[in-house]
Amino acid sequence: MTAELVRGQNHPLSQARLEIRISAGTPVAAAAALSDENGRIHGTEWVAHPGAPVQPGLEVSRQAAADHRLAVDLDAMTEAVHRVSVLLALPAPDGGAGPARFGAVAAPFVAVTGLDGTEVASYTITGLDLESAVVALELYRRQGAWKVRAVGQGYAGGLAELFADQGLAEAAQLASGIDEAVARGLARSVQAPPPRTSEGDRSRQAAAPAVGPDQGAAPQGAPGPVPPSYGGQPSGGQGGPQPAYGGATDPHAASVGPVNYSHPGRQTSAPPPPPPTAPPAQPGQPARPVAGDATGWSMEERLYNQVWGMFEDLARTTAAYRSAVDFAESRMDKELEQALSDPRSRIGGQGDAAREAARARYSQLVDQARASLDRDVAQLVAEAEVVEPALPPAFARWDNPCWHAYRVPMEIPMALRLGDLRLPEAEPIRIPMLLRLPLERGLWIDSGRTDSLDGSFTDSHDMRRLAMDTAVAHAARLLAVYPAGEFTVHVVDPAGSSARALAPLTQTGVLAGPPAQGAAGVTEVLARLTQRVDLVQMALRGGAPDALPPGFDTSQQLLIVNDFPHGFDDRAVNQLRYLVDEGPSVGVHLMMVADREESAGYGPLLDPLWRALLRLTPVPDDHLADPWVGHAWTYEPPAVPHGSEVLRQVLTKVAEARRTGNR
Repeated sequence: MTAELVRGQNHPLSQARLEIRISAGTPVAAAAALSDENGRIHGTEWVAHPGAPVQPGLEVSRQAAADHRLAVDLDAMTEAVHRVSVLLALPAPDGGAGPARFGAVAAPFVAVTGLDGTEVASYTITGLDLESAVVALELYRRQGAWKVRAVGQGYAGGLAELFADQGLAEAAQLASGIDEAVARGLARSVQAPPPRTSEGDRSRQAAAPAVGPDQGAAPQGAPGPVPPSYGGQPSGGQGGPQPAYGGATDPHAASVGPVNYSHPGRQTSAPPPPPPTAPPAQPGQPARPVAGDATGWSMEERLYNQVWGMFEDLARTTAAYRSAVDFAESRMDKELEQALSDPRSRIGGQGDAAREAARARYSQLVDQARASLDRDVAQLVAEAEVVEPALPPAFARWDNPCWHAYRVPMEIPMALRLGDLRLPEAEPIRIPMLLRLPLERGLWIDSGRTDSLDGSFTDSHDMRRLAMDTAVAHAARLLAVYPAGEFTVHVVDPAGSSARALAPLTQTGVLAGPPAQGAAGVTEVLARLTQRVDLVQMALRGGAPDALPPGFDTSQQLLIVNDFPHGFDDRAVNQLRYLVDEGPSVGVHLMMVADREESAGYGPLLDPLWRALLRLTPVPDDHLADPWVGHAWTYEPPAVPHGSEVLRQVLTKVAEARRTGNR
């Protein structure tokens, strides 16, 4: 049951991994400050804000928005942290636009929820007037346990006064940096969603990114324990270890039925629209699935959570089946051992009868388990049949008709699809593998020689070709889901061996420049991107993002490296590792197309590089581990339908949007 707090009231927290949802009715910047037992902030690195959204155990929105989702992992907090304060601030008015005080807007509503969206505690911040910044609530440690307290302390002097009150020496500089981040586009402004029209149209806004297990081996400063080796953070979950594929392990929110999003204490002019309702089921039949009936504040978020739920349901029902089979085998072995332990029953009718009875009980248990699995898989297949056609382009397969109506988006989506996942016991169902955006780690498309799962042998030449085709498909999707001009792709192809595979990128003109070739090309591209990382890091750490050179490209950068280690010397290898380690935090990402064995000549120097990347394959492969229930999922790469021109058509629209926007 939700605890509706009033100012000063506290409530115990039973979960370590939480989301803090904020609804303000007008765009606000959200931040979170870590402090010690005396409430003192020790430095700017103790504050997560739009210009530096990730700190250990925390991730906040990169944008000013009417609705926010902040991710908190209390277990990831260091012993020095005793308090987590959630801060809200009105963006600095630009030319008089936008409200300058909270008294002029609807009272902000803040809720602490579990990963499944269930509210633990909520607080409506009333009584504000001239304040432009407010400490909404705080999570604090008391005698080894965590609690939440409603604070509602406002500051007319804005964030500078707020940080100074909490003992931060660089209060003015940090507040100015946050304002700059919002003003310069490091944080995107998202208007409050409009109310539903008479026709019932639903508005869709991109949800703010949250961090979590989907981020794999966590980069520096990323919150939470290091989970598995592959993609997306859930918005829903019911505790327990979290799998990490980018759309998995949170409980199936679709099973909870319609959710009433209204709240007696929430004061907002734009409540989220209700989820779609399922058509009535026939008597004795399971409920008919409907796309988007999971929890969420937009249809995109609901579909994302629904995919998470489908993954979790399949993982759980398969785990139950495997457990039942293991139990049946163990019991049969024990019964056979008992039957054979008596020499008098080893031969003859009595022994044969005991063995037959043991095998019959084994078959009965396995058949029952299989029937349950088949029933659950059939329900998931029915759900996939309605969910898959409803997915937006970022979540959809290349053969989805939504790509034919593709338009360059105005906002970054929550995630993008990297392929599909399946389990051998449930062949009919494929679960989309969704990776949260922005990228938190690079990608490695493994071009190593391998035997495919269908028994056919794939030689090294074919693997290199398939790997590069897969890399181009991933790069095209990244270009397609970002707004025009906000994602830039560079290619290093030292030997010039992938001209055919790169044709969709080169011929449509979406690359930043021609693919770099030879050792000189490798050196030039790596030097340029390394310098970019250094410049942005210095600007952000110095709190002076306006110090970047005029015309500096602030878009996300992706470097595709083919045929590694051909064309790379020791200096280039070190620069590559530097980009892998430091690049993602400042928007520089790496996609390696390489065979790990071919780089063995560098010795263990490159082992950290491979471990830091998310390994994908151009052919189906059982390599994605699920630490939640111990499954090894089969990854299937995205495939453009044979003979289809959809990829070129999409990239052509991306190129046209860039040219139009740059005029």
